[in-house]
Amino acid sequence: MATTPEAPVETRSKYEPVIGLEVHVQLLTKTKIFCGCSTRFGDPPNSNVCPVCLGLPGALPVLNKQAVEFATLAAMALNCRINETSIFARKNYFYPDLPKGYQISQYDKPIAEHGYIEIDSTSGPKRIGITRLHMEEDAGKSLHDGLTDSNQWTSIDLNRTGTPLIEIVSEPDIATPDEAYEYLTKLKEIISYTGVSDCNMEEGSLRCDANVSIRPVGQKEFGTKAEIKNVNSFRFIREALEYEIGRQQQVLDSGGRITQETRLYNAAEGKTYSMRSKEEAHDYRYFPEPDLLPLVVDEKWRAQIAANLPELPEARRARFIDQYGVSKGDAYTLTVSRSRADQFEEAAAAAKNPKRVANLVNSELLGRLKAKGIDLEQSPISMKGVAMSADLAESGAINSKQLKELYDIAFERGEDFAIVYEREKPQQITDTAAIERIIDEVIAANPKQLEQYRGGKKTVAGFFVGQIMRASKGQANPALVNELLNKKLDN
Repeated sequence: MATTPEAPVETRSKYEPVIGLEVHVQLLTKTKIFCGCSTRFGDPPNSNVCPVCLGLPGALPVLNKQAVEFATLAAMALNCRINETSIFARKNYFYPDLPKGYQISQYDKPIAEHGYIEIDSTSGPKRIGITRLHMEEDAGKSLHDGLTDSNQWTSIDLNRTGTPLIEIVSEPDIATPDEAYEYLTKLKEIISYTGVSDCNMEEGSLRCDANVSIRPVGQKEFGTKAEIKNVNSFRFIREALEYEIGRQQQVLDSGGRITQETRLYNAAEGKTYSMRSKEEAHDYRYFPEPDLLPLVVDEKWRAQIAANLPELPEARRARFIDQYGVSKGDAYTLTVSRSRADQFEEAAAAAKNPKRVANLVNSELLGRLKAKGIDLEQSPISMKGVAMSADLAESGAINSKQLKELYDIAFERGEDFAIVYEREKPQQITDTAAIERIIDEVIAANPKQLEQYRGGKKTVAGFFVGQIMRASKGQANPALVNELLNKKLDN
């Protein structure tokens, strides 16, 4: 949690935050944006480099076609307008991990503009505008710790230099840290569905900078903004924004002025700290990249790219509710990732009752996965196994207790449901005469409860069901038990 002192109610009601987010997403191409070097993560430092990404004299960039297609696909998923012609530019600045002394990016003519994401806010659905989506190359990485001489030197790994990025810049439409968290969650979900990035924040595939200012309520002009950089989780971004809003409120209330600057967030302390003064666009001395022609994504190419656009999360959730009769909450859980949704649909298509499959995924499978700390892809029970268990439960071949026990065994031994079922083969008693004998014995042993039931306390039936299932060691068919018991009790 952010540790800024809680602002008084009158202070909080006096100002309103204005938040804009800049999200950098690494594209999942095998090679870099302007050369053939590998983008593979985790290779030895400075092993995936060449004259182009090192910026050596005479080396010329050649644009990666798949990077353009991935960027365009992402822009389409974010409801952006694709510009037929866009221009690459040089963004000039010095930093140790930028060997050329400039970054090839896009400035006033990006590949896409004017998109939006719908989020849920406290006042209902809200549209957050996307100003632009542009392409650029990544810089290298400065390593400040983890090496034997880290106390004396900063080391540079240039493997990441030239990895293709898209930068997604939101409009300043975000009013609270919670809205920022919701926007980022939706954005990551959409991008992941398209398959253009793995959005792995731990590996730096998705990074976010937040711009935040405050202004008196009712004022149209923006206040002076601070940029918060290098925050490595959505939760920390929310905490950093909470702290920074409180800090700016205190500065203004004490008669001070907000300085336009770049700040870093210390998660351990829950505070932001000044890093440097914030650069303006003119500080970068943008000019068109002379070694690259204008990028033209014509109508024919756009149509080819659009054919690869998958069904996106919100549309898929709505279809699941309509097609499979699942609840809104279950539909959300089933579509958190494209992989999970695909696997569910495969199982639902093979099962007699898709809704039961959904219920088992949410009630039995995901809870066990969470307890084990593993993803669906590592589940010992496949979606085919879930479908099989759903069909067995649907037909009455196994009851809920037996199903739970089989799932427990599968997770304990790391085996799929079909293997466990064939070996354990739990038998369910469906013989009417055998169940009636058990019912008669239970009723005879509990005359007091029988009297209560016949005196009008109908809830006692649940007691009898429990006793019968216990006497049958959980093997009696529950539906048959209830049917026969009701007849016996009402006679």
